[in-house]
Amino acid sequence: MHKLDWELYLLPFEQAVEEIKVKLKNIRNELRKRKEHSPIEFAMGRVKSIPSIYNKANRLQFPIDENICWEIRDIAGVRVICQFIEDIPAVVEMIRKRGDMRVYLEKDYISKPKESGYRGYHMTVEYPLMMAHGQVTIPVEIQIRTLGMNFWATIEHSLNYKYEGVLPSNVRQRLFEAAKASYKLDSEMNNIRDEIKEAQVAFKKKEVPMESLLSLVEIDLDSDVEMDMMGEQEGTEKDDQEH
Repeated sequence: MHKLDWELYLLPFEQAVEEIKVKLKNIRNELRKRKEHSPIEFAMGRVKSIPSIYNKANRLQFPIDENICWEIRDIAGVRVICQFIEDIPAVVEMIRKRGDMRVYLEKDYISKPKESGYRGYHMTVEYPLMMAHGQVTIPVEIQIRTLGMNFWATIEHSLNYKYEGVLPSNVRQRLFEAAKASYKLDSEMNNIRDEIKEAQVAFKKKEVPMESLLSLVEIDLDSDVEMDMMGEQEGTEKDDQEH
């Protein structure tokens, strides 16, 4: 087995993340210009760092070779954030219907949350790229969450890092209760979504300079530090050992 040239190996993953982010943002912008509700509030992405790839490969006992991306599957990761729970299946259907990528794995952690309380919808797609020496196809993981789900997952990741993956039982229980509270809030917001949408339209008509707080996050969309959590969160769960 020859040593991987990581700089070259990761090039298509970097390109895939950028391309998919642009495509998702274009969908959002088109729908807004059509005066339609966009289920996509914003998208962010990252390429897993080399130490993170080695850590996950070693933990799951995968050999480090050209096929490691098909074992780990989330070297390239994109996250889509939605306003409402009902927006998530709309985004899922959009991705399923696209002709420029093929979905080959889906995990529904919304209707069936993880034991930790984590919720989100994960899709792994085969994404073809035209590189200098021809076409290559790589896996990209797309995570779809509400803002509440994303906030909870970010906190969980931070605590797992602090406690090196072994959370004290009281912290684990409080996180679980927080996950339930977050989902209840998401559900309540979903119930009044029509009123919220009408209010947002009214603000735009009055030209009130009130941008969604969500859009502020786009300033730091390319932060590898923020996005390194995407695959690592699953590393703390038993089901991530399935491939």
